[in-house]
Amino acid sequence: MGCFSIKCGLLAGSVFGAVIAILGGILIPVGDMIIERTVKKEAVIEPGTTAYDNWAASEIAIYRQFWFFDVKNPQQVVQEGAFPEVQEKGPYTYKTRYLPKANVTFNPNNTASFVLPLGAIFEPSMSVGPEEDTVTSLNLAVAGAYSLLPPASHILLDMVINSTNSSLFQHRTVKELLWGYYDPILKDTIGLFSPYNGTTDGPYNVFTGKDDISKVSVIDRWRGETKLSFWNDTYCDMINGTDGSSFAPFVDKDVPLYFFSSDICRSVSASYEATMNLKGIEVYRYSLLPSTLASPVDNPDNKCFCRNYETTKNCTLAGALDMSSCSDGRPIFISLPHFLQGSEYLREVVLGLHPDEEHHKTFLDVEPITGFTLNFAKRIQVNMMYGPAKDITVLNKVKDHTLLPLAWMNETATLDDKTADMFKRELLSRIDMLEIVQQVLLIAGVIIFCVCLIAFFCVRRKSKANLG
Repeated sequence: MGCFSIKCGLLAGSVFGAVIAILGGILIPVGDMIIERTVKKEAVIEPGTTAYDNWAASEIAIYRQFWFFDVKNPQQVVQEGAFPEVQEKGPYTYKTRYLPKANVTFNPNNTASFVLPLGAIFEPSMSVGPEEDTVTSLNLAVAGAYSLLPPASHILLDMVINSTNSSLFQHRTVKELLWGYYDPILKDTIGLFSPYNGTTDGPYNVFTGKDDISKVSVIDRWRGETKLSFWNDTYCDMINGTDGSSFAPFVDKDVPLYFFSSDICRSVSASYEATMNLKGIEVYRYSLLPSTLASPVDNPDNKCFCRNYETTKNCTLAGALDMSSCSDGRPIFISLPHFLQGSEYLREVVLGLHPDEEHHKTFLDVEPITGFTLNFAKRIQVNMMYGPAKDITVLNKVKDHTLLPLAWMNETATLDDKTADMFKRELLSRIDMLEIVQQVLLIAGVIIFCVCLIAFFCVRRKSKANLG
């Protein structure tokens, strides 16, 4: 009876171990389903969800850092036709997007509409000097008027330039160049980002994800339209993806992420680069591919972004996006800082540029489970074109069209320690705990099952030996 009881106990132990192992195995898909359902529920943009709290008014501070290109030889450029030589000056840092989304409205078609209030607060502690620091930069009015007016008007323009004591270059403060100054030629206020404070971006319409989580945060309309009107082409005028602050949950690193940026009037894609550790959180780093600003020769999809065959050397120049169609005709070009990934020619005719992948590329660090962007750096450079003009004194020595960098911007944000701890505690720790329970049950069950089964056969063999 004693041996029989031991064998029964061992068999029961084996069964118990098997049940525990099976339970642990069952919990894996069940647990994954629980995680998926919870994440999808919290990713919907509606009051009460984690996504809505971050979407409506993110607690992560967003900054814009500006570096200016100070022209060191303005007289030689005007009088001798020399290549401009520039020296980087910065950063000058502003806190931006500190205001919550405004005019938020939820629509019957599972979209939400809103506008983004724009504002900038100077941060002296994060800057190399005050806003009153001066920079020698291109005269925006002269370069703009030269491009907008036909050659027949150049004599008149030259008279205006001379009568206002203007030149191809000017000395302006950081504050003036960014946010505006009164120009004697245009008799109006102009600046690289003027007007800015007190204005809004949008309105936007984005999908809430309530009926289809794969569409969460995807832009449905911008300024009331489902497509752009800048490029006169179906492909280039598409509005693709989100605004870059978040994406659909359960990110697949083999699939590019698409986002639209009103700063550059177009949509772009970013591809997976590496898996990173951000304050103890695993994130996928995505960055722009060189094909984004490649010339149409190398990337035919970019042909519709080429607007001027003369200034782009028959659309063979890479690395600069002609923004004239969405900047009221002004000769503005957008590029990566220091013409990173751009044609060598752009850096040959402007001296002092030193592109660096680490410091000048644009990237997003996306948490793959939730799709939230936890760290990013959007880096773009503002350039302006000027060229030769025989009837304009300050331009008659210029030999060729020159794309001169004015400033480059790094718009950046990263989650702080408090937000990182909350993120890990509220989401990742629960997922980790569930996975630990699954593994413990599975491993413990297998061990109990194997030990009891082996012990059972040992006891049975010993019993048979005793009987024999």
